[in-house]
Amino acid sequence: MLFDSIIGHLNIREAIDNSIKKENFSHASLVVGENGIGKSYVAHEIAVNILCKDQYKDYVDIEEYRIPENRKSISVDQIRDITEEINKKPFEGNKKVIILHNADKMTIQAQNAFLKSIEEPPVGVFLILLCENRENLLDTIKSRCQTYKLSRLSEKELDEFLIRKYPNISEGDKSAVKVFSDGIPGRIEDFMDNSIYGEIRENIIKMFLEANGQNLSEFLKYQDFLVKNKDDWQEVLTCILSYVRDIMVYKDIGNEEYIINLDKIIDIKKIAEIFSYKKLNKIIDIVNNTKNNLQSNVNAAMAYRIMLLKIQEG
Repeated sequence: MLFDSIIGHLNIREAIDNSIKKENFSHASLVVGENGIGKSYVAHEIAVNILCKDQYKDYVDIEEYRIPENRKSISVDQIRDITEEINKKPFEGNKKVIILHNADKMTIQAQNAFLKSIEEPPVGVFLILLCENRENLLDTIKSRCQTYKLSRLSEKELDEFLIRKYPNISEGDKSAVKVFSDGIPGRIEDFMDNSIYGEIRENIIKMFLEANGQNLSEFLKYQDFLVKNKDDWQEVLTCILSYVRDIMVYKDIGNEEYIINLDKIIDIKKIAEIFSYKKLNKIIDIVNNTKNNLQSNVNAAMAYRIMLLKIQEG
């Protein structure tokens, strides 16, 4: 049974649903996707189908585990507690589902301690591991799990999400939030419910306006803002690229119809008069290099400083 409340990932969800019906669903599964993509919703759908229920709620035979507050990883001690639960018999029926969020945050010791449960869980116990970065897991863990990789939502699916969740959103905000989300519905919720994402858009457009002719030390003030929001670096870089895209489109055709960040059209027109195509293309390269640096765990302050210096130089 597929939940109408879940948008996207239809092919994967249908394949999972069919394997559960045929009783050949793997005892250990790995659901992979970026934060906000919908991993938890898919896991809940899997769990309900395994237990032959018709809706998701708190069932005694569905246990969920997360990183404890004030911790950055899942420890051996927590895995021991999970293992103890795994070895208990189901309460209501003959099946039990264990969902482990942020499985890629297990320490190496914790992963090794969890390996035996993944290899040989008790009959009727199903383990669902959710993770953002599959590469952080040991090969011995990955090889013993059936992996399901969730993709970003299409524009049509994002429109459906917005209609359901925010039916009164304006067309201008809808275009901006879709770009900001980059296909990840959880980012839409963040954008709509958290003022920091509006601040990111405001500061990035100001950064563009001040990039040409601004005193360097004054321009580098944006480094402090970017570093303060270093955990949202993907959203920051996506925002920069969306503005570049709009500036280039307006320079090319001079028509507002194709502008995504329509609420910033006055600023976009100003920037289009100042920036050359050469500089805009250079900014794209600078942003992509910054993305690679941040993915490689380069210090955020250094990565952003280099980015701002190169944008200013260009």
